[in-house]
Amino acid sequence: MEQKKEQEGQLQELMDIVEKLRAKDGCPWDRVQTHDSLKSCVVEEAAELTAAIRIYDQTGSCENLREELGDLLLQVAMHSQIAKEEGLFTIEDVIHEVSEKMIRRHPHVFMDTTVKDNGEIRANWEEIKAKEKEGKDWIPSPLREIPPEFPALTRAVKIVKKVDKLYESQPDAEENCDLISNLLEPLKEAVKEQDQEKTKQLLAAVLIQLSGLAYHTQISLEQVLTDQIEDIIERFEPDSGSNIIKS
Repeated sequence: MEQKKEQEGQLQELMDIVEKLRAKDGCPWDRVQTHDSLKSCVVEEAAELTAAIRIYDQTGSCENLREELGDLLLQVAMHSQIAKEEGLFTIEDVIHEVSEKMIRRHPHVFMDTTVKDNGEIRANWEEIKAKEKEGKDWIPSPLREIPPEFPALTRAVKIVKKVDKLYESQPDAEENCDLISNLLEPLKEAVKEQDQEKTKQLLAAVLIQLSGLAYHTQISLEQVLTDQIEDIIERFEPDSGSNIIKS
């Protein structure tokens, strides 16, 4: 109980600091920030946290991981404080909502639901998630719900997955490979003819088929491309410290 009170006190301390930073006698930079102006900060902090996880995996040092988790938490605190000032919601509302969501999406843990395996857990999760979004007027359509702010490769895989589930069966992994193979000769010809528009179209088609292949094989295109980039760097600059950078 004492530990819980201490943790609650630390969260309140953070919120008090953020509130002070945005007060009239606070920091001029923090005071003028908005949800929109902080978008790039959230993206940067999430990327730095991802890097910290990589560093932790490679070195076993958690110092950077702890720091970057704090920086991401600060972004949550800033947005929550801005929302509080706007009369929308508070950090307590944010915590309560995510707590309720986790309970609701894990009926096999917090309720009497029985599941056979991880596949059924995932299916239940998706079904519950879909029900939660029913009637939400801020969701224009199932496909447009997937944010354009995602990296393009990540978004493409999610789009292909949703199309396969909701609208039209997509090629399976073997068919994706065949389609990629069929696109390569026309792509080669377009490059040879210096036809930029056709080259772009064919490159896009190849990337979509690769996204389908990634969907079926459950392989992250972002991650494999990142690893390949690091392999290239290591090949040409073997002494540049790439062993620290590579995922």
